[in-house]
Amino acid sequence: MDFIRSIMVAAGGLKAQNSRMRTIAENIANADSTAQTPGGDPYRRKVSTFQSYFDREMGTEMVKPGRIVRDDTDFKTEFNPGHPAADANGYVKMPNVNTLVETMDMREAQRSYEANLNVIGATRRMVLRTLDILRA
Repeated sequence: MDFIRSIMVAAGGLKAQNSRMRTIAENIANADSTAQTPGGDPYRRKVSTFQSYFDREMGTEMVKPGRIVRDDTDFKTEFNPGHPAADANGYVKMPNVNTLVETMDMREAQRSYEANLNVIGATRRMVLRTLDILRA
């Protein structure tokens, strides 16, 4: 039973990190997306959250993807009077996405994802080894 529990906990972590990586990828893809209309708001960065809950069936604490929230930090402005989204003063609002931060978040999410995969792999090897011992 503990083997199944560890795999289920790791699988929950995989799902949560997968959701986080998708959100980060969307942020990176839209890092240069400006508004469609002059003076309008550009793409706003999104942040994934996690939700912790107790699974009564498994008898353990689990994690799952939570809500995706918008980052309310201010937009950057860039002077570019020829841009279609420029306001009356020639400034264009740029997304509040910092690609360096997103890249570091992606690296962290990737490592957490890999750690959960390693837990599943180690558990699988333990189960196979236990079966080999029982057969002998």
